[in-house]
Amino acid sequence: MADIQAAGTGQESPGAPVAADASAKQPKSVRVVILALMIAMMLAMLDNMIVGTAMPTIVGDLGGLEHLSWVVTAYTLATAAATPIWGKLGDMYGRKGAFLTSIVIFLVGSALSGMAQNMGELIGFRAVQGLGAGGLMVGVMAIIGDLVPPRERGKYQGMMAGVMALAMIGGPLVGGTITDNWGWRWAFYINLPLGVVALAAVTAVLHLPKKRGTARIDYLGAGLLTLGITAIVLVTTWGGSEYAWTSARIMELIAIGVVALIGFVFWQTRAAEPVLPLHIFRSLNFTLMSVIGFIVGFVMFGATLFLPLYQQAVQGASATNSGLLLLPMLGAMLVTSLVAGRVTTSTGRYKIFPLLGGVLLAIGLYLLSTMDTDTTRFVSGVYMAVVGLGMGCLMQITMLVAQNSVEMKDMGVASSSTTLFRTLGSSFGVAIMGAIFNDRVKDEMAARAGGLGSKVTEQSASLDAASLAKLPAAVREAYQHAVSAGTHSAFLLGAVIAVAVVAAAVFVKEVPLRGGPQKAGSGEAAPLPVVEAV
Repeated sequence: MADIQAAGTGQESPGAPVAADASAKQPKSVRVVILALMIAMMLAMLDNMIVGTAMPTIVGDLGGLEHLSWVVTAYTLATAAATPIWGKLGDMYGRKGAFLTSIVIFLVGSALSGMAQNMGELIGFRAVQGLGAGGLMVGVMAIIGDLVPPRERGKYQGMMAGVMALAMIGGPLVGGTITDNWGWRWAFYINLPLGVVALAAVTAVLHLPKKRGTARIDYLGAGLLTLGITAIVLVTTWGGSEYAWTSARIMELIAIGVVALIGFVFWQTRAAEPVLPLHIFRSLNFTLMSVIGFIVGFVMFGATLFLPLYQQAVQGASATNSGLLLLPMLGAMLVTSLVAGRVTTSTGRYKIFPLLGGVLLAIGLYLLSTMDTDTTRFVSGVYMAVVGLGMGCLMQITMLVAQNSVEMKDMGVASSSTTLFRTLGSSFGVAIMGAIFNDRVKDEMAARAGGLGSKVTEQSASLDAASLAKLPAAVREAYQHAVSAGTHSAFLLGAVIAVAVVAAAVFVKEVPLRGGPQKAGSGEAAPLPVVEAV
């Protein structure tokens, strides 16, 4: 099997040529490596989609509705905390070792999650999964960033989009089938055989230069960042539900979060090897892509979490069918991402995609917010397709532009930072949209069904379509209206947030992509690393 080795640090002189014979062999050898990376990428993507579809049944078995957000929040918090560490470890000591280690940790967390006996254990084991997941996505993106120049990356963007769409389309279907037939625990165990394949493929195919770092990891910076993120997300999760927004506990968490993040920024200007070097934010494009990535994460994970809830509770879909009903959104995302990749490769133009993606995303989320108990599956499918078109314009372009905006030596931290902001967005999105959804459902149930309605919302089994069928007709109808009202509020918030994507995209500068033709004297694109096929 063909192996590939990347050489060069990106510090060559601007006129340094890329070896002609290497570039001629590059496409074939790179495809072999990327195929192995895509298997690992699917590992993380499938888990999110499978667990998202199985979530109602999981919560119905282990705990109450109020724990729904935490199963996801624990995972995303751990992912956010680990992502910058994995990026820096790859830059300093080599990406392959860090990447393989993250896969192993992810598989351990998957096995433990499948064995969880209560909601507390599941949340804890999901955090272990998140620690490993933090290295999966950033590892894939950084390795591809090392091996493939941005101008040529559009060719492989279709492969990445295909894997993401396959995971997002197949994940709900697999998750629903597993949940309906084998039980929700296999939603986690299914990661194990796929993970073994990923480990074997990456070990056999990927060969990168070994690195020996002399500086220490910025543990203080990572600790401050983790503390700040945790405090702020706890505020968004507990505020208005567990504690009043003006309570002493919420005020304490806000103070801790603000102080920790200010301390983090202060320390990053002095650390020898900062976990998040602030100089990369001097690039306007990189900063804008970080903002857009945050928003995409915010609305994307909210959509994939609340759409199955709506479909199962209001439209009467089973866990399997609710996964299939997401096909319009995911199929539209795949097609648009493929088109965006091809256009970017052939023309080098990319600014139109963040602009168009932001507009479509805002419109699609607004349309989803108009759904009620009478909305047909066809109409909701059309609305989801609009959201999918918007996400397809944004998913890969944000990483491509971000990596093109920094020097090669910063590829790892750029990839981890962009991934971090998307992860933070998903964490905030699930927490905030989840809190809004829960509050609206409880209020509506109390108003429509009185004390019995409040009791139903405390029972997580009420999220399951089969269990809902056993409830009195009046209570079932009240719950359907409540879930419809909850999704209305959540998606309306997402639509408002998505408008910021359009505002950010307006200021994107269309800098020439490395690896393609440049205007004489532009000096914008950094030199490419030499890629040698062995």
